[in-house]
Amino acid sequence: MIGRMNWQRTLPVVASILIILAVAVLRDRSKLLATLFATMPINMPLALWVLASGSDASSATLAEYARLFFISLIPGLIWLGVVYAALRGGWTLAGAVLAGYAVWGALIGALYALGALAAPK
Repeated sequence: MIGRMNWQRTLPVVASILIILAVAVLRDRSKLLATLFATMPINMPLALWVLASGSDASSATLAEYARLFFISLIPGLIWLGVVYAALRGGWTLAGAVLAGYAVWGALIGALYALGALAAPK
């Protein structure tokens, strides 16, 4: 049990570090590959794996989490749109990212208030 818990905590960190390193190495060689690595869905499969291995989660429960991931992607895409628009407008990177997170947080709060982010029991 302890070994599995260590992997559950370590694997997402290792995967994230490897992706960041891949983006750093590829940014000068292939901007397309760097972009693809930066946007690959790594956290969601890892989270599903952690959820599945940490309990007796059924396929239906995991499917409900996948639905929540899908809904949560919408504010994430809007975050990216805000960052893109702000950068195109001449904002600094920090200002653009903070503006994106302000909009993202408001959208997540609205979705939660509407009950769209109710986690399975």
